[in-house]
Amino acid sequence: MGQPVRDYLLTLCVTAAVTYLLTGPVRKFAIAVGAMPAIRARDVHREPTPRLGGIAMFGGLCAGLIVADHLFNLKGVFELSNEPRALLSGAALIWLIGVLDDKFEIDALIKLGGQMIAAAVMVIQGLTILWLPIPGVGTVALTQWQGTLLTVALVVITINAVNFVDGLDGLAAGMVCIASAAFFLYAYRLWMGYGIEAAAPATLFAAILMGMCLGFMPHNMHPARIFMGDSGSMLIGLVLAAGAISITGQVDPDLMQIFEGSERGATHAMLPVFIPLVLPLTIIAIPAADLVLAIVRRTWNGQSPFAADRGHLHHRLLEIGHSHSRAVLIMYFWSALIAFGAVGYSVHSASSWIVFVIIAASAVGLVLLLMPRFTPRAPHWANRFVPPRYRHRGAEPESAPSSSYGEKPVPVASGAQQGPSDAQMGEEAAERAPVAVGVSGVNGATAIGARSRFPDRRSIDSSR
Repeated sequence: MGQPVRDYLLTLCVTAAVTYLLTGPVRKFAIAVGAMPAIRARDVHREPTPRLGGIAMFGGLCAGLIVADHLFNLKGVFELSNEPRALLSGAALIWLIGVLDDKFEIDALIKLGGQMIAAAVMVIQGLTILWLPIPGVGTVALTQWQGTLLTVALVVITINAVNFVDGLDGLAAGMVCIASAAFFLYAYRLWMGYGIEAAAPATLFAAILMGMCLGFMPHNMHPARIFMGDSGSMLIGLVLAAGAISITGQVDPDLMQIFEGSERGATHAMLPVFIPLVLPLTIIAIPAADLVLAIVRRTWNGQSPFAADRGHLHHRLLEIGHSHSRAVLIMYFWSALIAFGAVGYSVHSASSWIVFVIIAASAVGLVLLLMPRFTPRAPHWANRFVPPRYRHRGAEPESAPSSSYGEKPVPVASGAQQGPSDAQMGEEAAERAPVAVGVSGVNGATAIGARSRFPDRRSIDSSR
């Protein structure tokens, strides 16, 4: 095969374009069918927002596979492997379960069973783990049952890790896009750098997954006009897991011995993406850590591991003072640092400068995490020249009710300003009504009309 960079780029662009163009009509459809549930205690958005964004993402997945099947450098993937068909079968099943959950809120155990069935469908069609390269031991062949259990476990872990992190506008789509970009670079290196064509399906899956996320993100960035819902989060989690399984199960480390010198060296070079138990810690480390912490937290509190709460990492970032956009960007930063750091270390594991770069970037990330703790305060004489968030706290009660600067008084949550009139209270109650009720089947503030100015404040320990 020739250099397929342009074919991959075309596939990515077509997937992104189809996903982007379908999201608008899907949003109107979601509003029409009432797939716009009320605000829950663990939600951070302010008004009911339509779901079912996974419908558009599934359309982009199908478009990407169809285009790749007709490209000269990529059609061999479909001729030599059944993995694209296995992926499409599993994706269709998990997508259907997600659509039903977005509309009818099905039970968590039913969704878990559906995830396992979708993984089994891919295993039946050949997308499974056949062997594991263990450092210091070599290649360990797996029995059929061992490979099936590992494949199902990897799919379920990845799907739920992505689903758990889908709590802020644009967070899940951006983090999966970053992970798929890192995975694409590594899989493409295996294929074109080492001539291992068995890595071609995983490279294609990563390119299509990037297109799905990039096409949906313009509609999902804060303030989001539509959510991907479980139909989208479980779908992209399954596609990400399918790429990892494809490389883990089909690429033989023995093929790299001529480049690495020994089987042990080949195993070490491919460690970051080969071992399924390590994969969630490198490619999707942040969602996996959030998943583990959520299970431990809920079990410790005597709750079901599937019970909803507001204790996720992104919720904690909001609680310590980060804005919505800054919290998302911080999560992007840590995901990119871990994913690309693992890929870079796998390429040049003997280079010490990579470790120093990772340590320096981690220090920068820690400073970003602690920024709200060290918000600078302006002196009293500069209060009129700086934004309210940087003014001295002692000056706020005095300046809030007055208008000495020629501006209208600013409402203060502490109650320093006089209470509103009855007419104003009636208007505020009317604006709050769509937020508090959130009746499905109506357009809501997200679909038509202005957005509410009154965020729904709830305790972080409140339940579903």
